[in-house]
Amino acid sequence: MKTTLIIPARYASTRYPGKPLAELTLPSGRKKSLIRLSWEAAVSVRGVDAVYVATDDDRIADHARGFGAEVIMTSDTCRNGTERCADALDRAGIETDLVVNLQGDAPLTPPWFVEDLIAAMGADAAAQVATPVLRCDALTYGHFVEDRKAGRVGGTTAVFGANGHALYFSKEVIPYIDPGKLPDPIPVFHHVGVYAYRPAALRAYMGWPTGRLEALEGLEQLRFVENGTPVACTEVDGRGRVFWELNNPADIPRIEAALKEL
Repeated sequence: MKTTLIIPARYASTRYPGKPLAELTLPSGRKKSLIRLSWEAAVSVRGVDAVYVATDDDRIADHARGFGAEVIMTSDTCRNGTERCADALDRAGIETDLVVNLQGDAPLTPPWFVEDLIAAMGADAAAQVATPVLRCDALTYGHFVEDRKAGRVGGTTAVFGANGHALYFSKEVIPYIDPGKLPDPIPVFHHVGVYAYRPAALRAYMGWPTGRLEALEGLEQLRFVENGTPVACTEVDGRGRVFWELNNPADIPRIEAALKEL
């Protein structure tokens, strides 16, 4: 399969304006932007034929070109990363078998998460969309609970059926667990912000209006669920590494601490 990886990035984030250009301090003391760290994670993935940053903002585009990324300028009407990937594919005239969306706020994404996702799509010709899920350890589950108690919108959780197809995604912590009866293993799965799509699925997505649940949760993948397109949830192994996205300024110390452990 010819595989194209696109990193959608926008400046006007509601929760964190200018997020792609936010700087994180590495263990060496050197600072790198969030978008650069995400791009470096993307180019380390095996089996990818091309990597692009897709944005509508000249500040992000100029910065990305400065560290060597190829950039596709997209429309400023794109409402989420999936729409931006579809727009980039169309504008650049890219012919590919698979499109991977690695969101620009996830520099801690291990390369094997994406490699496992690509392999899963290659093994299932009927799959139109797939996304990784990671079983929460006690630390990550604690971050979820802490964020909700503080009124912060943090990561996303996923629930899926016996066939591995998504039943729902939420910014709440689902399923509910009695705080006094935390089971082992923890039955909460962290949705990893990566998607793999067939090009036909991206084209179909652009033809659907924003769904009711998508609008309520602010989660783009729910548009597929609401329109009956199965989203395959591929469980990945963290191999002891901490995974977290940069959703809010409060996440910077968490990610900087995790970078020290790599």
